[in-house]
This record gives sequence, structure tokens and C-alpha cells, in this order.
Amino acid sequence: MLFYLSLSGYFHFLRRSDLYASYAEWYYARVMEDTINGGKEFHNRVYGEDFEYREFGTMFKAELFYPDEWADLFKRSGAKYVVLTSKHHDGYCLWDTKSPYKTDWNSVTVGPHRDLLGDLSNAVRSKGLKMGLYYSIIEWETHPRKGNYFINQKYVDQYRIPEEKYIDELLHFQLKELVNNYEPSVIFFDAGEWGGDDEYWQAKDFLSWLYSESPVKEEVVVNDRFFEGMPGNHGDYYSSEYKDADGIGINHPWEESRGIGGSFGFNRDENINDYSTTTELIHELIDIVSRGGNLLLNVGPTADGRIPVIMQERLTEIGDWLDINGEAIYETKPQTSKISSENDNVYFTSKNNDSFALCTSWPQENLQIKGIESPIKNISLLGYSNIIEWKQSNGNLTIMTPIINFSKVPCLYAWVFKIEMNK
Repeated sequence: MLFYLSLSGYFHFLRRSDLYASYAEWYYARVMEDTINGGKEFHNRVYGEDFEYREFGTMFKAELFYPDEWADLFKRSGAKYVVLTSKHHDGYCLWDTKSPYKTDWNSVTVGPHRDLLGDLSNAVRSKGLKMGLYYSIIEWETHPRKGNYFINQKYVDQYRIPEEKYIDELLHFQLKELVNNYEPSVIFFDAGEWGGDDEYWQAKDFLSWLYSESPVKEEVVVNDRFFEGMPGNHGDYYSSEYKDADGIGINHPWEESRGIGGSFGFNRDENINDYSTTTELIHELIDIVSRGGNLLLNVGPTADGRIPVIMQERLTEIGDWLDINGEAIYETKPQTSKISSENDNVYFTSKNNDSFALCTSWPQENLQIKGIESPIKNISLLGYSNIIEWKQSNGNLTIMTPIINFSKVPCLYAWVFKIEMNK
């Protein structure tokens, strides 16, 4: 089971989520014209009434962006690959795109004056990790939803790409450009299901090329947000965002995506209470993996190119936990047998002939597990070298919780018993 990490390459200038929008990267669509919750007043007061969203582009410098340091951090976090937002709904591109509609709206010509996607891709691969990318199918300035545009009509009139040009000269052009130039292992499509079916987006044409002719045809995987009707029905894996998808189970690969805070893009007005603790993130990882999913954990960098230190801390602490317990996470499957525990804080995964009991709280009494009919060879506590005592009778397993001096505790946050079966 892979532990996914995503980066949002947003440059937005943000505000308190309970007053404005939940996602910082929606500033253009949710804040600038919001007269109910104070967004417009904030924008006019701080930036001026005539300040357009695109003027933020010159303020995005990424002068402290050091991709090798980012890649080191991701490696240390236990991530297996990285997914960068190449283009979000605002249409700004983090690479040197040659689309004629983006000559003045990309990171090489406006802002950092560098190919952020290329720089990070090279750094990530140098650490032995896989590289992927996120790409928004729609753009706010071009595509309405249910007949209504997300942004002020004056920006639609000014920047809208002609509909008859969008698919051939931007969408398919850029997707092939990205695949040919950066060879992603993962493509996370987004928002295509808002704007049209597979025929409208000509999705089959692109996917046929991707899987049969492209340079990544042998390894690339895509999610289920390219077109209307795709979510939960088509795609190499299904996508859930902050637990917004129903019915996802163990019969098809799936992924939960979320930020460390309440937003994907960096929100400079979030405080300590808005960020999930390391304990909460590890417990969510355990729950997701035990149900057959992967965790796409997002960090939102600042406009100058830094990953906030609190997010770095969360990642390194997750990595420390995975150093000890990764055997129960990576390349595992959900436990499909009838193994269970009356303790709600126990989750199960399996790999080969072994099962893992992942405890999100330390068992205060002996751990009782039902449904193990096969004879057991050995039980161990990952990261702990002493013998674990246990007994098995009529499919019932009792693991005697060891009494451990605090200095000998193998890890924090959650603990894993490895149950080895006789072959």
C-alpha cells in the first residue's frame, strides 16, 4: 500500500476559513466578490478595488524554493511518490507550457521565472521516488457550472478561452505536453466531471493515446475525475477528498486526499488548531489503509517556496512512525477474513501469510482477537525486541499486552502487532 504525498503549487493570499472559503486556492472564485462574509471588503482593503487576481502572479516569487530540500523531506516522510499541482482551476501553469493561451500565465514567464514542475520532478526522482501531477480539466474563466460562472463576468469576458479552441489547443495540447516532457507516473485529473461527458472532453482520444502510445503507457495510473459519470465508475483508482465520496471499498483501488490543515493551498490565517496533529494523521492513515485505500496527504507551500515548518514536523513524525511500522502499511491489503476485535481502536491489514493488528491506542488489557483459525507461528510487536506472549484457542487469540518501560516504547501514536501464520 502506497503512502501518497501531494503538493499544491498555489500562490494565493488567504484568510480565515470560517469567514470566507474552506479552500485557500478558491480565493478567485469564493473571496474576491463575496459581500456576505467579508471577502470582498478584505480584498479591497488589502489589495485595492482595482487589483485583479492575475496581479498576484508577479507577487509569487518562490525565491526560497529548494527542490532538493523538498525531495529530502518527502523521502524522510515515508512517501513513495509525489504529486504536484501543475495547473489548478485558475489556469496558472507551473511549467514552461507552449500553449498560446498561457504565454503570460505560467511560472516561467510570470513570477518565479522557473519551471517548478521540472525542477521538482528531477529532485524527486533523484531520491528514488515516483513523480506525478495534478491537472484541472476546467478553468474558472472559461467554464461555468450549472450555467453560472465561478468568477466575475468581467474576467470571463477578458480571459475566456474560446470553447471551440479549449480542448484541442489547450486541454489535449497541455496533457500531451506534460506527459511527453515530464513522464508522470500518476495523473490526478480534477473537475472534468463538472463540465462535460467523455465525448465533450474527448477523453477516450487522450486516454487511448496515454495507454497505448505515450512514454508512460506501461506504468501510468489515472484517477476518476476526467469527465461526468467517471467518478466511482472508471479510472485506475477512485478519488475521495476530505471524505466526500460514498461507497468506496476494497473492490477497487481508491485514495483519500486531504490537507494537513483545512485547505490544500497555503492559508496564512490558519493557526495551530486548524492543523491535524500527527496522531490524527497517522490514525487516519491506518483507517484508510485498513479499508484498502491510499492517503494523498497534501502540504501547501508559501508564496516564497517554503513548506511551513509545522507541516514539515508532521511529515517527519509520520516518517519516523513508518520507519518502524511501515511493514503493516506498504504493499498490504485489507484483512478480508473474519478477523476482528471488540476493541474499536484496532485495525487490520495483511501481507503474504501475515496479519497485522494496528492499535491506535495502547491496549490497557490483553488484546482479544477473533476469527483466526490458522495456527499461529509467532507474534511480535514491531520495533520491540522482547518476546510477546499469546495463546490461541478455537479461533480466539489473546495477546498479552507487554508492560514496557517508557524508554523502551518502540514508537508513539499507534502500535502494531505482527501475527505470523504457519504456512
